[in-house]
Amino acid sequence: MQTTDTVLMIEPIAFGYNAETAENNYFQIQQEGADIQAKALTEFNNFADKLKSKGINVISIKDTIDPHTPDSIFPNNWVSFHRNGNVVLYPMFATNRRVERREDIIERIKNQGFEVSEIDDWSLPEFQGHYLEGTGSMIFDHENRIAYGSVSLRLDENLFREFCDKYNFTPIVFHSFQNVGEERLPIYHTNVMMCVADKFVVICLNCIDSELERNKVAETIKNSGKEIIEISEEQMQQFAGNMLQVNNMQGEKFLVMSQTAYKSLHQDQISAIEKYCEIIYSDLHTIETNGGGSARCMLAEVFLPKN
Repeated sequence: MQTTDTVLMIEPIAFGYNAETAENNYFQIQQEGADIQAKALTEFNNFADKLKSKGINVISIKDTIDPHTPDSIFPNNWVSFHRNGNVVLYPMFATNRRVERREDIIERIKNQGFEVSEIDDWSLPEFQGHYLEGTGSMIFDHENRIAYGSVSLRLDENLFREFCDKYNFTPIVFHSFQNVGEERLPIYHTNVMMCVADKFVVICLNCIDSELERNKVAETIKNSGKEIIEISEEQMQQFAGNMLQVNNMQGEKFLVMSQTAYKSLHQDQISAIEKYCEIIYSDLHTIETNGGGSARCMLAEVFLPKN
């Protein structure tokens, strides 16, 4: 199964612009004003309510004041929950994001009726400057056992290949870039430029500058039996690649995205998606602007077996 009916969301308590992550996350823009946390919380609650209203199981856990973790609203970078009962912890680029890894969150998920057989801690390489930021940096095609990874400071190629070897994925390694001023710089996370769903893939192929790599990615997607729905780099900058497909308790599928992403799409792209599933979108403007991440980053999928 490509999708799950359960997602973990971390309710912000002191959300804000993170200067550490802004070093190489070119989506971040610092907004002025003292009400950033209040606006982010409203956006978070509205988003979670929309998911719940469609029958999606949202496990919402509050962040803590101490230690201060301005990016905790994006849990998919530090943890992933697998069908074999493994919980994987990842090495993180920003020092102040490493304290987001909390044992009590894993305990809370176990208390919701999920089985955890092993905590597989990959975080040690962060002390040597090697990072692999979860499902921000890796995009999984679960059914075909393919993992897509765009090399950046937050995806170490060797670590990615090691992970794929252990978890039985075929690694598809490539490099993707975005325009930042006059420069062409690496995209910080793969999940802002592509989304793999059950029968389709939303992707900005134009971000892959190497024709050889671009063709390899496109060919891999086609051979996996999925339709390619292309987005432009301009749409990618509006978080149109940062989407996640989920299902509800009844098995109905949905593609989740932000209002910014939805508004950037053309009608033919919307129609192509809606052939396969309903779209859920929500206003995440404050979170996107200050945090540099969008709807997909806020959702950690829970694939763990249920008791």
